Amino acid sequence: MRLTDDRGSTLPIYIWLTGILLFTAFAFFAFAQAASARNGAQSAADAAALAATQSARDELMDGLGKALDDGGDWLDWLNGQDVAGANVEAAAGQLAAENDSDVIAGPDATQVDGFPGYRVEVRTRFTVGDTIIPGTENKHATAHATAVIQPRCDFPADADFKKVVELDCDGTPFEIDPEDFHLEDLPDASALFSVHLAD
Repeated sequence: MRLTDDRGSTLPIYIWLTGILLFTAFAFFAFAQAASARNGAQSAADAAALAATQSARDELMDGLGKALDDGGDWLDWLNGQDVAGANVEAAAGQLAAENDSDVIAGPDATQVDGFPGYRVEVRTRFTVGDTIIPGTENKHATAHATAVIQPRCDFPADADFKKVVELDCDGTPFEIDPEDFHLEDLPDASALFSVHLAD
């Protein structure tokens, strides 16, 4: 009597398992592409939000210098009061474009923990790409980010903006004399105000 040959029945199982493994590999590749697109969108959103807020910080410095020149209450500017943000849109758009994305919402003025900032939402110009999952070839990634301006300097509560004021900017002493002020005497904006992502 001849023994049954099982070799013919194992081939379909092998093909089936190989198909499953290939499908799984392609699925993981699709998820990796989607994650890469999301990371690209988040990087663009972070850059755009930071650019908008840094632009606002530059205006804050301009306001501080003008208040000192005009004899106004320049101490209010050191508290990081809101600014008009005239150039924030252009700044955000430029950085988003440099990251191959477009701003689709914002920059919108906001506050986080009492600090002024800007929220931006972007969409990538590139798509996830062709994958085993239908529709990804037309799918763009979106992300949002918020950045804030945080004052670095402390000064006495009874400080008089008309007199010499001693500032402590994160441990670095700095003196401003409104009677003997020159715009070039101001430290760099980053010494007076930090700009960082809020989320």
